[in-house]
Amino acid sequence: MRMKRFAPLLAAAGLVATTVPLLSATQASAAPAADYGPRKPAWHRCGPDQPASYECATIEVPLDYSRPRGRTIDLAISRVKSENPAKRHGVMLLNPGGPGGSGLDLPLMAAEAMPKEVRDQYDLIGFDPRGVGASSPVSCGLTDAEQNMDRPYKEATFSSDVAWARTVADKCREKAGDVLAHITTRNTARDMDAIRGALGERKISYLGYSYGTYLGAVYTQMFPNRTDRFVLDSGVDPQRIWRGMIQVWATEAEPAFKRWTEWTAERSGEFQLGDTPKAVSETFWELVARADKDPIDFDGQKITGDDIRTARGLFFYPAQAAPVVKALKDAADGKPVGDLPSAASALKRNSQSSEPASDNGTAVFWSVVCGDTGAWPRDPEQYRRDAVKDRAAYPLYGDFASNIKPCAFWQRPVEAATPMKTRANVLTVQNEWDSQTPLISGQGLHRALKGSRMVLAAGGEGHGVYLADPTSCANAPVNAYLTTGKLPAEDVTCRTRPGGAERRESATSPKPLPLPTVPGRF
Repeated sequence: MRMKRFAPLLAAAGLVATTVPLLSATQASAAPAADYGPRKPAWHRCGPDQPASYECATIEVPLDYSRPRGRTIDLAISRVKSENPAKRHGVMLLNPGGPGGSGLDLPLMAAEAMPKEVRDQYDLIGFDPRGVGASSPVSCGLTDAEQNMDRPYKEATFSSDVAWARTVADKCREKAGDVLAHITTRNTARDMDAIRGALGERKISYLGYSYGTYLGAVYTQMFPNRTDRFVLDSGVDPQRIWRGMIQVWATEAEPAFKRWTEWTAERSGEFQLGDTPKAVSETFWELVARADKDPIDFDGQKITGDDIRTARGLFFYPAQAAPVVKALKDAADGKPVGDLPSAASALKRNSQSSEPASDNGTAVFWSVVCGDTGAWPRDPEQYRRDAVKDRAAYPLYGDFASNIKPCAFWQRPVEAATPMKTRANVLTVQNEWDSQTPLISGQGLHRALKGSRMVLAAGGEGHGVYLADPTSCANAPVNAYLTTGKLPAEDVTCRTRPGGAERRESATSPKPLPLPTVPGRF
């Protein structure tokens, strides 16, 4: 996943038996330090145009931890050291999400955004997860079109959707199958422990966003005695990996859409989309139907009804969604649109860029979501039935979410998914209105990690809370935990005024933390 400025955007059925032997329990849980000791990093300045305090290094880790002396891959790491050694508590690893997100530059960003009392306590450690960016990057050789996972279910095009899913799986297997089998969350957690060992630390602290919450949760289960202060921000529900996490985009878009209709109806004089929630909803769906019959000329692009539905995440931000829908309706009615709201970029566009996009993030995404669990259905007809059912139940995005994915044809996972059985005294953080890891998902993570505490920013909008929204009410309890190591006595619910995304863009101090926002990522 590519790093961009923070903006809104990531229990499967049909358990199958694996044909690849699972690792033994000893192999699966063995700590890298016991079998494999990476050399101490040779730190150097990351670049002549970078601050001298921002250092980079590369360590080698096993491709397959069950063969620790076998083939190795590079792991690119970075750090910004504590400027107050007297107050230094240890190291904090950082992950921005994904799967497929680069984290090398996170120490610089976090150092700028963290309050001094937190910043002084940690050497901030970034890394590109295995297969990503500078860490022995992988590719499936996918075209731009093949990287697009937003595929609505239609009876006439389902066979081509199946062909797309099979093509992606086949190309990945042919180009990098021997590597992709080991691009999983469990192996990335082992890499994190290898970083710990290379740094000579007994424990690590951690700040992970989105997919990074699941990565952090897996680490707590595999290496509980090496887990220090962990903040898991915008949570992935371990019980939903990974088909269920895609489907939750559809189920939770519906209450967000309802909230948007209510908000917009209260401002009917401004947006003229209807003076009741029902009227606003009817206006929207009439617009979708019109665009499906005759695509709307919008900012030089032809926008279909399906294109509009792919912007389901926009409705978690009523103040941003309403101007976009009004502009679309004005364009459909032949009225002048004027300056487009910045949130209009959430609409799917049909044109391709002149330069093909790298498929590195996409290759890692599918490797992880397909390779973490064997619970993906293997029968295309299961996806067809689910897409038809979910289109009716969740009309905004249901068929997109449940339509067939490359995991139906992926090679069988080498390991089973990680059970969440070990107590984990960590802090989870969540916005109430999060489009990528919705509230129900964050609550699932909190329930799964016995001993955890949750900080909920009621009314908070956006994907990513701590440091991502400098005005969030959740920042204070997170700072207190990272400073003292003491969890709140009980879960914390605080009230944040909606509109956090706009405040993030306008805030100048501290600087908001950028997070990955490529569609189809957590």
